[in-house]
Amino acid sequence: MSNFEDYISANKSAFESGLFDVLRIPSISADESRLSDMSRCARWFVDGFSRIGLKSELIETRRHPLVYAETAEVPDKPIILIYGHYDVQPPDPLNLWVSPPFEPNIRNGNVYARGATDDKGQFLTHFYAIESILKTSGSLPFQVKFIVEGEEEVGSESLDEFLHSELGKRKLACDCILVSDTGMFAAGQPTITYGLRGIVAFELLVTGPNRDLHSGTFGGSVFNPAIALTKILDAMIDKNGRVQIPHFYDDVLPLTENERNQFASLPFDESGFFDAIGLNDGFGEINFSTNERRWVRPTFDINGITSGYQGDGSKTIIPSKASAKFTFRLVPNQNPDDVISNVRKFIDSTAPKGVTWELVVQHGAAGMRLDLDKSRFVKPMSNALEKTFNRKPVFIREGGSIPIVANFHLVLNADVLLVGWGQDDDALHSPNEKFSLTSFHNGILASARFLNELSK
Repeated sequence: MSNFEDYISANKSAFESGLFDVLRIPSISADESRLSDMSRCARWFVDGFSRIGLKSELIETRRHPLVYAETAEVPDKPIILIYGHYDVQPPDPLNLWVSPPFEPNIRNGNVYARGATDDKGQFLTHFYAIESILKTSGSLPFQVKFIVEGEEEVGSESLDEFLHSELGKRKLACDCILVSDTGMFAAGQPTITYGLRGIVAFELLVTGPNRDLHSGTFGGSVFNPAIALTKILDAMIDKNGRVQIPHFYDDVLPLTENERNQFASLPFDESGFFDAIGLNDGFGEINFSTNERRWVRPTFDINGITSGYQGDGSKTIIPSKASAKFTFRLVPNQNPDDVISNVRKFIDSTAPKGVTWELVVQHGAAGMRLDLDKSRFVKPMSNALEKTFNRKPVFIREGGSIPIVANFHLVLNADVLLVGWGQDDDALHSPNEKFSLTSFHNGILASARFLNELSK
């Protein structure tokens, strides 16, 4: 594989052209009017994999199709599965985009478009890495598989069903899962993310009287559902951010001294971090740093509250209903089912008399953590990253959740390498999403070098 670096260098323009082609496809999984665009984007990948020499196929699902591709089998050698998603978030609000969201525009070395960093641009780094190796060497000394889904932004239900099927387990069987849907700790700083938080998402509906009531005529004689809701929510967390659900922390694994030292050694500008989001201070559990709080501690957050009159002026009512959406971020070893059960019991014991309540579980997933000392894939990836960026990688954990990745880890019993090329200011899910073209090309080179290191 000695010539793949020359091939990558010579094909930068072609790689960018391919990226721009796929960014022009408005593959919005949440928008039912975009079904033809979803199919068109999936077909782009099927044809693309075939063009570079992989066996590829479209796998139909109840919703959006999966794309599967593979190189030739190599008995008794490791199998690498590379995951990505071709669906994107809706671009709204459109008036805040400087350039149209599905017309790639280059400014200051970045490409601006929906899906640029989440996840088309990041995933294509591995696509072009494989192309570069196969076009210069003809084959790999181990097998590489790809699975690309079209529902990551809406819950990955079809891929999860496929993963748990016998066909899916057989096709996706692997030793290492490589994912680039995360980011770098800082610009130019290669990063391996070795842990993700899990999640459980709820909606709680509290109901009082059978209609909105006059707050003068009825005030003081009935329990206000909005007050009942806020009392329940307030009881779930203390003033330092510690969750009050019984048994919530029973299975939380303590941070190792090595992890705490590792996080503390990172070049983290805490005041700059808060200043960038318009805050002058942080919040959270005592005796934990900001990075520990956001990466490796479980949390409770209210995502939205709805009740009563929301229009101009005042309307003196006791609302009939109140609802809230809230989430718990879980850490590895916490069981989502246990959390769900304990939250129900807690609400039952906390809800005041005079109201009724209904709890809806929206979705849940466990967290995951890679054992850096035991994985045989960490060293070759570290070598590839250091050679590409001229800096040793840092190792971090991620506060967000990628539920399908945690399920991959559990079902396939494979190591997960989360190696992202994005930046904190890439505005994924927001107007003016961007991706650095330098990161794009470095990602291709680092991915190819990882495969080259692994072949040794």
